Formats: sequence, structure tokens, C-alpha cells
Amino acid sequence: MSLRSFMPASRYEDPFMTMQRALQRTFDDAFRGIPATPLEAAAIPVRLDVKEDDKAFHVTADLPGLTEKDVEVTFDDGILTIRGQKKIERDEKKDTWHITERSSGSFARQLSLATAIDSSGIAATFEKGVLSISLPKMPQEQASARKIEIKSS
Repeated sequence: MSLRSFMPASRYEDPFMTMQRALQRTFDDAFRGIPATPLEAAAIPVRLDVKEDDKAFHVTADLPGLTEKDVEVTFDDGILTIRGQKKIERDEKKDTWHITERSSGSFARQLSLATAIDSSGIAATFEKGVLSISLPKMPQEQASARKIEIKSS
């Protein structure tokens, strides 16, 4: 007789399935937060707010320590891309560093928009480390690629 014959069917659990689920949970926990794509592997996290109204999408990104010259915004085939680089000057040989928490490196963030956007009306501004982008909706399905100039306020 097996142990299974003594246990009700609803209470029996295969020990190998239990072990497999536990291992899967361990791997899921270990790899949670690891980027799936190179764009997600940004050294600097780009936090976005996206708001939609009747006429446009409004994207706001916090980019502290950067200027409009450090950032590039493009729109191509329904995908808004924000990319740039933050540089921090450190003289590792001369100075003694105790804490270094400020990030430097390149970043990129993409946002896919299912609604048709009038790419000729896209506008971007940069003020006090905050990038604001307005993407006007297009009544008919037309899209074209272009680079968006960032203006300083």
C-alpha cells in the first residue's frame, strides 16, 4: 500500500511538485527586477508620469542633474524614446570617497502609444530637471518618425 491510498485525494501533494514550486519561487524572487531588455538595463532609472486628455498625451520625466543637451527624445512608429547620459566627475586617485550613491551612465526609456500621434506637433520642454513632452493625438491613422528638439524654459 502506498501513502496515497491512506490520504484523501484533496490533501495528497506530490513532494516533487512541492519542491519544483519552491525552486520556481526562489528563482522568481532572485530574478525579479532584473531587466529583460537592454533598454530596461538603464544605469539611471527614468521615472515617468503619463497623462491623457482628449487632445494629447502628456509625459513628464524626472531627470535630476541633467540639462536638455544631455537628453534625446525621438518618436518613431508609435514609440516615444527618451535617452541620454549622466556624467559625474570623480577623481578616484586624488580623493578619498566614503559614500558614492549618485548614479552616472546612460539611460533609455521607451513608451509605446497605441493611439495615432501627430508627430509634427510633438513638443518637449526641460525645466529644473523635469522633461515634459506633449504628444498631440491625430484624428486619422498617420505616423511619421522625427527627432524632437528640447527647448529650455
